[in-house]
Amino acid sequence: MKQTSERFDFASDDALAGFRLSRFELYNWGTYNKSVVTLSLDKHNGLLTGDIGSGKSTIVDALTTLLVPHQKIIYNKASGAETKERSLHSYILGEYKSSKDENFSQAKAITLRDSASTFSVLLANFKNDGFDEEVSIAQFFHISNNQVHKFFVVAKNLLSIKKDFFNFKDIRDLKKTSVNFQI
Repeated sequence: MKQTSERFDFASDDALAGFRLSRFELYNWGTYNKSVVTLSLDKHNGLLTGDIGSGKSTIVDALTTLLVPHQKIIYNKASGAETKERSLHSYILGEYKSSKDENFSQAKAITLRDSASTFSVLLANFKNDGFDEEVSIAQFFHISNNQVHKFFVVAKNLLSIKKDFFNFKDIRDLKKTSVNFQI
């Protein structure tokens, strides 16, 4: 038997192989209200800086929500929180403080959005230059009957929140539209 030594050349430069975060978008997440926030990393490292309360942990929690199984997430861990002060539900509604009623008996969360008419979207685009591939992952959240409902999307093309998640009448319409994503 003749042995040959062939080299498989999958990528011209190994440094470019592998999926890297190109763009991260979020909509209606925490105190980021009614606008799409975009972090354009272009496959490079990024650094979040800012004052206390400026939203750094909120962005980290959004990316964690997108990439980590929900049952394993501990929110606000980036800021050293030990209690469960934040949840998926609180991020979707945009809870930003609590207020006590007149009798000082119970604290009630004050939110930016109501559960009946709001939705949140987290979206990340990844590129692999070594193999000339791209992929998008997204999670769409809405609340009905005080329950969080999730819709997951994986596509072999680059998506954006404004282009792909704003033009729908209800969740069924969005799910029908998602058939057009290149899966």
